[in-house]
Amino acid sequence: MNTAEMILPDIPRLYTALAEWLACLLCILEVRRRLSGMKLAGISLAALVCQIAFLELTKSLQNIWWVLCMGTAVLLMYGYISSCTELGRKETGYYCIRAFVEAEFAASIEWQTYCWFSFHASLQGKVFCIFWLFAVYGIVYAVLWFVYKKYASDDRAYMVTNKELAAYIIIGLAVFLMSNLGFVSANTIFGGQQSEEIFNVRTLVDLGGVAIMYAYHVQRIELHMRHELESVQNILHNQYVQYQQAQEAMELINYKYHDLKHHIIALRAEENSRKRAEYLDKMEEEIVNYEAWSRTGNKVLDTLLTAKNLLCMKHDISMTCVVDGKLFEFMDVMDICSIFGNALDNAIECEKKIRDKEKRLIHVSASGQKGFLLIRFENYCEGELIFEKNLPITTKKEAKFHGYGLKSLKYTVHKYGGEVDIVCKDEWFRLKILIPLEV
Repeated sequence: MNTAEMILPDIPRLYTALAEWLACLLCILEVRRRLSGMKLAGISLAALVCQIAFLELTKSLQNIWWVLCMGTAVLLMYGYISSCTELGRKETGYYCIRAFVEAEFAASIEWQTYCWFSFHASLQGKVFCIFWLFAVYGIVYAVLWFVYKKYASDDRAYMVTNKELAAYIIIGLAVFLMSNLGFVSANTIFGGQQSEEIFNVRTLVDLGGVAIMYAYHVQRIELHMRHELESVQNILHNQYVQYQQAQEAMELINYKYHDLKHHIIALRAEENSRKRAEYLDKMEEEIVNYEAWSRTGNKVLDTLLTAKNLLCMKHDISMTCVVDGKLFEFMDVMDICSIFGNALDNAIECEKKIRDKEKRLIHVSASGQKGFLLIRFENYCEGELIFEKNLPITTKKEAKFHGYGLKSLKYTVHKYGGEVDIVCKDEWFRLKILIPLEV
């Protein structure tokens, strides 16, 4: 048979439904799921039955009705992914579009290669048909799983913006239209018969779409990663700048304290009782500020904790510290600022929202236990916190630009081989850090 004149039958709707279902299942297994075990299996089986039934019942539709039919099939895929995962609407749409293009490619290449073997090598029959279906689908989806698994547990994979979703929709529509124009009508400028050449175009366009979507996915995650690293570095730098400013402030307090003897001489010489009272008030204020000075045995911690304690006093927050500063000699100055600065900033921000000033409490401790440095930050909190990936979700309105404080802290702790544990129980927020001490 002349291959230029070879007419290929259309892809069976059963094969298309199976490809779409497998592509959705691949995405579901890649992201965080709300269902597991028998529930996931039951929903998946129901979704497969619905997908097959719908495509089989509408297989006689052509032209514009066929396009609408494919759009409905995409909505069924969206519903399947949404019901089994914890993804938001934008993220579900993102993965649904990817699954649809992958399914188009898998169904196209499987059917084209099967028809080629059937026409050219006389390999026919149900046994070969089923074998080839499972072989091609198995290879295609195994490769897709392999290339995407690197980003399967990455939070950045779920952070889809409106612009990113719009770009994915445009890519998906372009791939679908370019790969299927030849099948819509023979009377259009891009139309033709269901020949081998049209199948070649369809398969190659779908392959290009899969490649473009993967490249876009990787680039998107790397851009998110770069933004997050820049944010973490900015937080580290800001905490260090705060430490330097606090150090200058503490030096001024020291000068003032040592100047108190001159105030005492002036006070003794002052005969006016009103001015004497003013001197006493001023001295009392300066003494209170000096009493906020923390002495841990580490100059960096002394400065940082004193600055935070002064801030707590300004907002009627009671902060107690029991810290062995000598244990932090192995740690870089910026890293100490990152850990204590971020933890205390979060605690102070939480306490400022509590109306009852007597409940504004923060406890800080650091000690050595069995070869580990144990750091604890505890503060009273009201309301329920929502955790994601063992970190509380920021309560600020512009969540996209916040929430990096604890990420920065966690990044710093991991630098020293440590771990961070955060719990909120009995109206107390507890942050525990465990870092192995250098021997």
